[in-house]
Amino acid sequence: MSEQIYVYGLSTCPWCRRAKQFFIDHDVPFDFVDIDLLPDDEADRVAAEARELSGARSFPVVRIGDQVISGYNPQRYATILGIQVR
Repeated sequence: MSEQIYVYGLSTCPWCRRAKQFFIDHDVPFDFVDIDLLPDDEADRVAAEARELSGARSFPVVRIGDQVISGYNPQRYATILGIQVR
């Protein structure tokens, strides 16, 4: 599995926590940012980046390689990664 995974989320968002937990539970390495914990200027920049990628204002935004998934969608994550959902 060579796809780079990045999760844009909010620390208070239960769906964002579930998305991160999906990758942890399936032993899939990923990077993430909780936008609400960033300094204001950086938070604005990263939130704009997530909106541009997803075309939406919802979280989480998950980038797997060049594919972007807006919202919590474990089946789609698994399909893209070629893994079985437990």
